[in-house]
Amino acid sequence: MMRSLVTALVSICCLSSLVLSVPNSADSFATEDEPQASKPDSDGKYTLKAEGIRAQFIPYGASISNLFIKDKHGIERDIVLGWDNATYYTQDKWHDHFGGVPGRYANRIKNASFVIDDKTYKVDANEHGGLNQLHGGKNGWDYRNFTVVAVTKTSITFSIFDPDGEMGFPGDVASYITYTLSPYTWHIKMTAFSLTKKTPIMLSSHVYWNLDGFQNPKTELVTDHMFHLPYSGLRIGVDSILIPTGEILPNAPGSVNDYWSEPKKIGRDLNKTEAIGNCGDGCTGWDNAWLVGKHDTKNEPVASVWSDWSGIKLDIFTAQEAFQMYSCNGQKGDHPLKKTQGLPDRRFVQQYGCMVLEVEDWIDGINHPEWQRGKQIFGPEDDPYVLEATYKFSTISE
Repeated sequence: MMRSLVTALVSICCLSSLVLSVPNSADSFATEDEPQASKPDSDGKYTLKAEGIRAQFIPYGASISNLFIKDKHGIERDIVLGWDNATYYTQDKWHDHFGGVPGRYANRIKNASFVIDDKTYKVDANEHGGLNQLHGGKNGWDYRNFTVVAVTKTSITFSIFDPDGEMGFPGDVASYITYTLSPYTWHIKMTAFSLTKKTPIMLSSHVYWNLDGFQNPKTELVTDHMFHLPYSGLRIGVDSILIPTGEILPNAPGSVNDYWSEPKKIGRDLNKTEAIGNCGDGCTGWDNAWLVGKHDTKNEPVASVWSDWSGIKLDIFTAQEAFQMYSCNGQKGDHPLKKTQGLPDRRFVQQYGCMVLEVEDWIDGINHPEWQRGKQIFGPEDDPYVLEATYKFSTISE
């Protein structure tokens, strides 16, 4: 019955351009200068609000494009990277996956292949000259327009239908992405249904953060942000192109990958020899997947990051068992900021100017059966894939 219901919903929500909104949910939310929540503004963005938080979303990649939080001085900062207009996302020559949902399998797949029930599947090999797949391939989910299924003044739901064979993945998949705001909080829920065949599914939220909105006059970088991964004493070992080797490595106290024994500035260890090559060949910094140990998923954050300058603090809660942090090592100072960010003489993102924080499962787990990551392969008879994460914001004083 559930599978039939999902299939029917797919035909309604994912294969047509029909947009549904909750009746009368946004009328009182709109003002003369502000569009209704159920309609995009002139830049193609849907605006949601709750106490202490305002966010904008677009159908392309089911992406968050703007996230406004007031700092300790009461000044609103836009703390995520993106574009000013929704149409720019399709023209973005960098395609850095700004704020989108990478799928149907986030992160990297070794040799762009995997085996299910003794059958080998080859998927689109879009990175390192064809040595692996990254974030679902060159037509992964965050390259596509999702359907807006429902909107209220505090919540928006997107859907996508991913057909059998797209980017080489087996089976039809239907997915629903719901973003909800509540006081000082952003909650995400991602659900995906395998409709016809066993297939890998692993999603994430690929948001680039700078808690100063690039407006700290002392630095435009996140190297002074404090970062803490209290349950992540282990990480996944990777080779020179960031493909898991199968090793699970300890993060020794005081080492460059130790963010668990105590909070520390993100850039504190950038000058250590150990940081060279830590994020791959020729790369200095972080693009690593830490494992998340057992904890109270409702009350204990898996990650915390804060800026003393803005006073904005972010705590992330999730039951996902891995956490990837990328310190924007690849930024080259040629990617423009939004008009809501930066300073008059500071209009581009510099190396280490941002960080990506990804909740997910163990990366490339489909190619490491010894890890027993049964949560990554889903068939028509299985329960759906579900990812939930909660981002709670607060302000701190120096």
